Amino acid sequence: MAVEIKYVVIREGVEKMSFASKKEADAWDKMLDLAEALEGWLQQAPITLEEGQTEQLALWMAENKDSLGTIVRTGRLPQENSEAAEAESDENGAVALSAARKRTKAA
Repeated sequence: MAVEIKYVVIREGVEKMSFASKKEADAWDKMLDLAEALEGWLQQAPITLEEGQTEQLALWMAENKDSLGTIVRTGRLPQENSEAAEAESDENGAVALSAARKRTKAA
């Protein structure tokens, strides 16, 4: 007989997801907390979204919190950051002069 441990995320009496590890279950629960907070914030927006749209948008934003944080901090999409770094290199793969100056100032 096999024994299996299962961690279940329950919200408002409804089972949302089950996980094999506590760490994954806690991460999912934390993401749902963030989505709930974002949904409340989005409902205060000056535009009107349907209830389902607000919930979906809040969940999507919570799932993509790292990208959202990057956008808020830098004002750019996360992909643009890596493209900008590639643009600083010349065709031979050498580091551009501006990047070298930045490293020199930091040292």
